[in-house]
Amino acid sequence: MSTNDATTTATPEASPRYPRLATSQLLDDFRDQQQRCGTSTRQFAQQQQLPRSTLQAWLDRQRHLDLDPAVVQFFDSTVGLAFLHRLVAAAHLVFGLQGSAGLRLLTDFFRLGQLDRFVAASYGARQQFAAALEQGVIDFAAAQRQQLAQDMAPKEIAVAEDETYHPDICLVAIEPVSNFLLVEQYAAQRDAATWNAALQQGLLGLPVIVVQSVGDEAKGLIAHAQVGLGVPHSPDVFHVQHEQSRGTAPVLAAQQRQAQRAVEQAQQHYALVQQAQHEAQQQAAMNIRAPGRPPDHARRVQTAAATLADCQQRLASCEQRQEQARAAIRQVSAADHPFDLDSGRAQGAPVVEQRLRAACAQLEAVAEAASLPEGSRRRLAKARRVLPGLVAAVAFFWLRVRTAAQALGPEAWGPAERLTAGMYLRRVASKQRTAEQRAALRALAEQCLAEARSLGVLPPCGWQEAERLAWEWSGWFQRSSSCVEGRNGQLALRHHSLHKLSPRKLAVLTALHNYWIKRGGQTAAERFFGKKPANLFEWLLARLPLPARPARPRQKVA
Repeated sequence: MSTNDATTTATPEASPRYPRLATSQLLDDFRDQQQRCGTSTRQFAQQQQLPRSTLQAWLDRQRHLDLDPAVVQFFDSTVGLAFLHRLVAAAHLVFGLQGSAGLRLLTDFFRLGQLDRFVAASYGARQQFAAALEQGVIDFAAAQRQQLAQDMAPKEIAVAEDETYHPDICLVAIEPVSNFLLVEQYAAQRDAATWNAALQQGLLGLPVIVVQSVGDEAKGLIAHAQVGLGVPHSPDVFHVQHEQSRGTAPVLAAQQRQAQRAVEQAQQHYALVQQAQHEAQQQAAMNIRAPGRPPDHARRVQTAAATLADCQQRLASCEQRQEQARAAIRQVSAADHPFDLDSGRAQGAPVVEQRLRAACAQLEAVAEAASLPEGSRRRLAKARRVLPGLVAAVAFFWLRVRTAAQALGPEAWGPAERLTAGMYLRRVASKQRTAEQRAALRALAEQCLAEARSLGVLPPCGWQEAERLAWEWSGWFQRSSSCVEGRNGQLALRHHSLHKLSPRKLAVLTALHNYWIKRGGQTAAERFFGKKPANLFEWLLARLPLPARPARPRQKVA
């Protein structure tokens, strides 16, 4: 023994702190033995080598809560603690992360439910738990991405890309078929080099090949697709329609309002001259004659009627031009499909180009008839310049589908084309506005699928595999980045609520979008990887700390 060991004075051992789960288990055991054998606190404390004062303190705490003893006993049990743990985690996940409730609202929820008697509900305690929950969500997403990517079958994908501002630049890229977020991060710039680096990081470890990019006509996005990725850049049909609407709708609406006011004024004038004619006729019947030459009321009424008819004709022309413009803009969307939505027949790039040009020509005719200003004509010209990109996207789709079908055998094209038509119409039907439109397209889709089977040619891979391939091929045509626009709207709401989205909060929202929020009973990760991920909530429950007890009230200093 050294001198230091010999001269060291013994320090009293600190009283042990019992974890909450151990405390609940001991209380369960004590209540069980007390009911069965009448065990006293002294006897139980000796059996468990537990200070009797500690056990009595636990029991005194229960009595001082001023609640129903059954409620207190439940939440101080192991079963109640597990329920409390699940309830607290669920409130933070659903209300705080998936929703937009702040921590103070959560503390009010716990207080009103009297859960603050069993859970530390202060702002600091909730903030600490929320930070652990957010980090857990991020860790879950990273672990699941790595695990699911290992078993994922290689595939070719398109990416829909766009930027939003909070006011910092936020790059967003989504795989549109599954709606899986590949990129959602803040960046200093939005040029091609920044996009290349962001998407490269977003695809790291994933067995996918990008074959198409969809987005607006930003120069950085076009260079990123054509130079950085070496793939075609497909314009977003929404931006084409947006330019056409901005070029025509405001001016046509202003003309319609002006014509409506002219009609109202002409109606008022017509009513006045009719009333004056009626009064003059009454005075003539009563032999009342005003001095001077009597006015020609009949001519005035006739002139006012002609003016009113002319104003009504101008109003009808304005309304007709508005409807023609709307129909032409809708026709742009209806034409931009590889299959005709009325007949289900395949339409190649030349047919699509002809229909798109006809719609643009109709808009230009409306602009000429309405004498739209030069700014409106420039917008229409800008939209027309994008048409070759829309046509090229259709041609690219048919090139991929024919190549894939030829790999199945020379006789596979007939049923493959009809199967792809049916599957594509199913996809489009789910995006229609009205129930009638959805029902009509679904019926047409089933008709196309029936035609494929009626051909009597069995695909070499079998019908089940052929239908699976046709469903996959139908998702190859991407004409819109609306999924990104919708995501940008969600982020804008969150930014408005929180005033600032930190990189960690943004990563949490990305993970929830991919691995937690379901659409059609599936998460985006399940649709993207082809395999169901683990349950995020159960994964978090197994790793988050149990709820801490509320602190004892502090004594006020006199």
